[in-house]
This record gives sequence, structure tokens and C-alpha cells, in this order.
Amino acid sequence: MLELLDKLSKDRFLDKDFLFLVDVRTPEEFNSGSVDGAINIPLSVLEQELSQFKNKENIIVFCRSGARSGNAQIILQQHGFENVVNGGPWQNVQQALDEVKTI
Repeated sequence: MLELLDKLSKDRFLDKDFLFLVDVRTPEEFNSGSVDGAINIPLSVLEQELSQFKNKENIIVFCRSGARSGNAQIILQQHGFENVVNGGPWQNVQQALDEVKTI
């Protein structure tokens, strides 16, 4: 996870098409707090929303613990998306992004 972010320049970090942040938790969980700039695509509807992932260079999926995002990563890879990272818990992703912002 951090390896991908370590490679980002400040300009690439700000490019929303370069880094696609997806919270795969339920809408209720998402609304209680998530990563800045993330969108919510619950795991239960992920396969119906594959079009949202097209042309995204680097996809980071995350959830509460990393289990659902691990499943999301597998589903996306099975559909041909290669640049998918399981970010694990959303708080870890937010922390990593905050660290990149301060560089």
C-alpha cells in the first residue's frame, strides 16, 4: 500500500484519475467516515459498477478491516483490472495519504 503512495509526486497525488479511492463498505459505514476523496461502491454491488473503474490507473480499495477490500481486489482482478491495491482498513489509507501530502 505505502509503496504505491511512495512513488507519487504531489502532482500525481492530486490527479483524481491517477488514484481511484474506493470504499467498499456499506453506505451507512461510509457516511460515518471515510478517506478524503473516496467514493463508495459497496462490495455487494461491485460487479454491477465495474464501468466506474474503467480507465483508472491505480485503484485502492478499502473497508473496515481489509477483508471486504480483499474480496473486492479479487473481483476486480478477475474482470481484468490489474492496478488494484487492497488498502486494508480505511484509517490506514487515510494515514498513508496524509503522509504523502506532507512530503
